[in-house]
Amino acid sequence: MSEKNEGIIVILSSPSGAGKTTLVKKIASRKKFIISVSHTTRKPRKNEKNGKDYFFINKKNFKKLIKENKFLEHAKVFKNFYGSLKQNVINNLSSGKNVIFDIDWQGTRQIKNNKLNFKIITIFILPPSKQELFNRLLKRDQKDKKTAKERMRQFKKDVMHWKDYDFTVINDKLEKCYKQIIFYIKHKVEKKRSFNYDKKFIKNHINKLIV
Repeated sequence: MSEKNEGIIVILSSPSGAGKTTLVKKIASRKKFIISVSHTTRKPRKNEKNGKDYFFINKKNFKKLIKENKFLEHAKVFKNFYGSLKQNVINNLSSGKNVIFDIDWQGTRQIKNNKLNFKIITIFILPPSKQELFNRLLKRDQKDKKTAKERMRQFKKDVMHWKDYDFTVINDKLEKCYKQIIFYIKHKVEKKRSFNYDKKFIKNHINKLIV
């Protein structure tokens, strides 16, 4: 899907709980797509495996990697650090694999600022409603209302970064959202021209989300 047999970078971002991780895994099941597995200092959730979902390390080792300039991007999110190792990403891209990222707006901005010689496609995911978002957060964090409310407070800040992305889509039905993302990626790579979508509709949806 890229020129010169090199891979492309596809970034999915969203407010916490909008479903980007599920979408990333679904996209990664396609041929020539591979997930960039981040390093993190947070504790594993139930069923998460080290080396598959994240590389779980302590803060001391994470800060050592920052000091050694090993990360392509890194950020502090909800008191925990997350980062993607630069060399791993470049090796995969150079071998023709498309690397998909599950990161927030901070990491996206850093990757863009790195000015890599690879095509970058950025996609922002929105939840269908605030209530649905809250329900997803409760389910994911084992009905921890305190954690869910903390993430909801961050939501208004995070969601406004949708304007910095190439494409924004609402994750109401997973399969529909997935197909929209794949269609957009193919269009950007194969057509090599701009893609117009209803930004006014997205803006109105966001206004409802932040009320």
